[in-house]
Amino acid sequence: MLFYEVTVSLEAGLDQPFETYMREKHIPEIWATGCFSSIRLDQLDLQRYRTTYAAMEQADLDRYLNEHAEAFRGDFAEHFPSRVNVSREVWTSLAAWP
Repeated sequence: MLFYEVTVSLEAGLDQPFETYMREKHIPEIWATGCFSSIRLDQLDLQRYRTTYAAMEQADLDRYLNEHAEAFRGDFAEHFPSRVNVSREVWTSLAAWP
């Protein structure tokens, strides 16, 4: 399993608009692509969030990145054109315990 993690750091005051956008628009639309088996939204504090998208195999992640990511990134940039910092990483699961 692969985990596509997107970390967002926000300037103060953007937490509620960001959470609303993620819960009501961004994540449901990404979920609808069928590329991921699960999605998590985590919060460190009012200015830092992490979204973890789990893909069963590389082909699923590649399909998302090649067919969908550009449009979703563009939509995000329209809603949050400044005052945010985004980083992305892909992790490979080596082992898991219940």
